[in-house]
Amino acid sequence: MAQQGAQLDGAKFCCSICPDLLKDPVTIPCGHSYCMSCIKGFWDEEDEKKIYSCPQCRQTFTPRPVLVKNTMLADLMEELKKTGLQAAPADHCYAGPEDVACDVCTGRKLKALKSCLHCLISYCEKHLQFHYESPRFKKHKLVDPLEKLQENICCRHDEVMKMFCRTDQQSICYLCSADEHKGHDTVSAAAERAERQRELEVSRQNIQQRIQDREKDVKLLQQEVEAVSRSADKAVEDSEKIFTELIRLIQKRSSDVKQQIRSQQETEVRRVKDLQEKLEQEITELKRKDAELKQLSYTEDHNQFLHNPSLSQLSEPTDSSSINIRPLRYFEDVTLAVSELRDQLQDILREKWTNISLTVTEVDVLLSEPEPKTRAGFLKYSHEITLDPNTANTYLLLSDENRKAERMTQKQPHSSHPDRFIDYCQVLSRESLTGRCYWEVQWRGGKVRVAVAYKNISRAGGSNKCIFGLNDKSWALRCDTNSYIFWFNNITTTVSGPQSSRVGVYLDHRAGILSFYSVSETMTLLHRVQTTFNQPLYAGLGFVDTEVTAEFCKFR
Repeated sequence: MAQQGAQLDGAKFCCSICPDLLKDPVTIPCGHSYCMSCIKGFWDEEDEKKIYSCPQCRQTFTPRPVLVKNTMLADLMEELKKTGLQAAPADHCYAGPEDVACDVCTGRKLKALKSCLHCLISYCEKHLQFHYESPRFKKHKLVDPLEKLQENICCRHDEVMKMFCRTDQQSICYLCSADEHKGHDTVSAAAERAERQRELEVSRQNIQQRIQDREKDVKLLQQEVEAVSRSADKAVEDSEKIFTELIRLIQKRSSDVKQQIRSQQETEVRRVKDLQEKLEQEITELKRKDAELKQLSYTEDHNQFLHNPSLSQLSEPTDSSSINIRPLRYFEDVTLAVSELRDQLQDILREKWTNISLTVTEVDVLLSEPEPKTRAGFLKYSHEITLDPNTANTYLLLSDENRKAERMTQKQPHSSHPDRFIDYCQVLSRESLTGRCYWEVQWRGGKVRVAVAYKNISRAGGSNKCIFGLNDKSWALRCDTNSYIFWFNNITTTVSGPQSSRVGVYLDHRAGILSFYSVSETMTLLHRVQTTFNQPLYAGLGFVDTEVTAEFCKFR
């Protein structure tokens, strides 16, 4: 039992490179200890890379550390040797399922420390000593343990494949170069490796440069995130202050109106009560006089009746009521005035809110993505469009869930609405369009205008202000059976392209791009507009001829 315990303790003092007890132990900067000769031989293999690592933890060191004997460990090793302790390989020194095993070991195999590309054998530290000690092995190439060494043997000639055929891009042996690969571009494997190594280094340099560029981009984006967040926080803070001021102003006006109403109420009530009191006093006096006259009427003495002073007042005129009461409106007009103010504020807020919302959505740190090249790419931005019945001219009939419009010869029973187009057969979409949108219009019959417009385009009057494409508030592509014409601000542009009954419209509101496409089996660009949109847009249809139909296509 004592010996077993000594073996267990002794395993802690084994070199991880060789299975023996530490000889001339040295401790490297990471804290692990090795035999001086073991770690020296290990680092000799790494001289080409000029980067030296610990075999256990893989920590790297540059420059190569100076090896100094660990005297404490050396003394401890001497004491262990005096007790006759023999090193027993630790469990971690034996090869596991994922390790390369020593090809020379019998029984339980140790981990291979190196593989020899000349011998095509993997060696543990103990069996590798011959390569270090014998001059005949000095030209052998030792590398980190490799699992499939036999793959370096030519299966046809049973020779090590030290050549590389560039023609067939495969490793070959010398006999192959004189046989089936004769006349091919062949070089030594080392030369090909050197060439590929140079290419690898160039690729690594490119990758490292890209990493640096991407790291700069990441840093820049992080700065943008911080800048956007700071700007957003300040905008929220300032907006809250402004809205608070607006609320305070409205509350102040509300208080002023309330105070004025109460003051006027007090004045009017006081006037009425003063008049009421005066009338009540007059009523009292009249009642007194009436009582006197009543009493006089009962007097039987004629002389006393005739000479009574009350009779002299009988000829005084009796005025009828002089109180004129106005119609019972009182302060209702104030309520109407406040309601009118409310409606005006709502209209202003509704109009300005659109501009505020658009301004918010126009905040775009990154550049817009390029316009799609295929219909599948456009369909990623497909937008379901429906028509607004309140904008449809009375000669337009809407159907198919308000996606389809047809110009009729008779008026339709549309109710009156301020958004309705009065003089021209036009209709706008219900949905506002911002960001990136794509939709398609299918039409048949005569001429039709496929358009986009601002909501504040004129709805009535015979001027160009109402017609799609004839003003600066709308853009329109007029489609006919044999031609296309683009209209903006009453300026026409003849458009050439394949005729199709389906037109695709692509809008990138932030980038100011509006494109029209002829859609059939392929998509052909008809016309592109590059401008600045300062309001949300609405899709529109304009009908030039009668008995023409157009509809917004529904995407599945």
